[in-house]
Amino acid sequence: FSRFIATPRVAKHRYFVWCPASVAPEHKLVVIPRSEDMTFGMLSSRIHVVWALANGSSLEDRPVYTTSRCFEPFPFPAGLTPADTAHQNTEAVESGALIPAGLADQSTELATSIANAAHRLNLLRNHWLNPPEWTHSVPEITPLGMDKSPYPDRVEPRPGLNEADLKALQKRTLTKLYNQRPAWLAMAHQQLDAAVASAYGWADYSADMPDEEILKRLLALNLERVGALAAKDTKK
Repeated sequence: FSRFIATPRVAKHRYFVWCPASVAPEHKLVVIPRSEDMTFGMLSSRIHVVWALANGSSLEDRPVYTTSRCFEPFPFPAGLTPADTAHQNTEAVESGALIPAGLADQSTELATSIANAAHRLNLLRNHWLNPPEWTHSVPEITPLGMDKSPYPDRVEPRPGLNEADLKALQKRTLTKLYNQRPAWLAMAHQQLDAAVASAYGWADYSADMPDEEILKRLLALNLERVGALAAKDTKK
């Protein structure tokens, strides 16, 4: 695959980003080896973030994301679990978003809805982080013996950018964006959250649903699956 999902192990806000596969992650990042937008969307949703904040640890006042407590026990929607996507094969939908290949028809519809919302969220964030009127892409140096660089293009300020715009660009980080949480970002997340809630079959979900209710439903689903797995092992 050409990219993977990553999130800071310790961060004020729990967000997930795409990293090119040619980039070596360091130990302060948690890596999820998936390249499709559906999984990216489920992890970026309020439903997963609420779970992660409740089950993760903390460093001073900053949440810590640990795979053993935040990712591994998280009950993904039926038909869209990591086990269902372990083959890592993907297919593109009309928007350009990627979904896992080979899903059942209903799961494909749900996966597409989540992937489209996640793809849009990522595009909007990237546009804010690197406005095209302020930035441009520059190819990395091609190593000797290669026809093209194996590394992703780097984003740089446009030549001639005035000092005020340059200073403003330097301050554009995801932490600052989520501190501000502008209306367009909140709306993009709400659309993603609704798509993920639909995958769980939560027809009554709304942005006003309390975190406690989300956790209650996720815990019930988690316990149900653990019980089913235990019963299956007992029959062997």
